[in-house]
Amino acid sequence: MTKLKESAQQFQHKLIELGYSNKVIELPNSTRTAKEAAEAIGCEVNHIAKSIIFRLKRVDKPLLVVACGANRINEKQIKAHLNDTLGKADADFVREQTGYVIGGVPPLGHKEQIITLIDEDLFQYGKIWAAAGHPKAVFPLTPDELVEMTNGEVVCVI
Repeated sequence: MTKLKESAQQFQHKLIELGYSNKVIELPNSTRTAKEAAEAIGCEVNHIAKSIIFRLKRVDKPLLVVACGANRINEKQIKAHLNDTLGKADADFVREQTGYVIGGVPPLGHKEQIITLIDEDLFQYGKIWAAAGHPKAVFPLTPDELVEMTNGEVVCVI
């Protein structure tokens, strides 16, 4: 078995430290997008829990939306739910806030706790896949584990 890339290994250690036994898998192909991840894993795109970081403008903090792979996030709905405007989070902001690069941002294990919203559509599936710290690394989990791990709020994001 090949050794995980440093950021994926760091995330695997974080999972273990938090008491989870989920195993990080590094794939030969990119999992940077939901479509790429589904192709690399061999699952449907809806089984991908994609992590999208926004910048909350009023409070200037990150927001993580973990969405079903095929869903497009309705930013107006999220804005109304949080009473804040969503701004674009550039690559530097994402790395600074999470410790990970875009395309590899896991739903937990960030530098600091991040407000997290979870797409209710993920609960249609028994097993989902999320990024694990590197653009080629993923880990399997259930939607219930996702809520437990992130302390996220389940909402409609579309």
